[in-house]
Amino acid sequence: MCYWRRVRNHYKGCGHTVNLPDEEIKCDLRNCKFSPKHSPTCVPPQCSTMCWQYHQYPQQYAPQIDKKCPKCSSRP
Repeated sequence: MCYWRRVRNHYKGCGHTVNLPDEEIKCDLRNCKFSPKHSPTCVPPQCSTMCWQYHQYPQQYAPQIDKKCPKCSSRP
């Protein structure tokens, strides 16, 4: 099933966090309506009962980066 990936970078050098845009991760399942493998001929009502109609719970990452954030590192 397809899902969203959420990344929040935490910069240890200044303590700021920066949220990156959510990224959709595509699966290879034919029965997921968001997948590139999902058939274009699969339409409601059959698709609504046979295929996944929602994304999986988003994966969340919070990497700890040993630098200042881009905004703080661009200051003199």
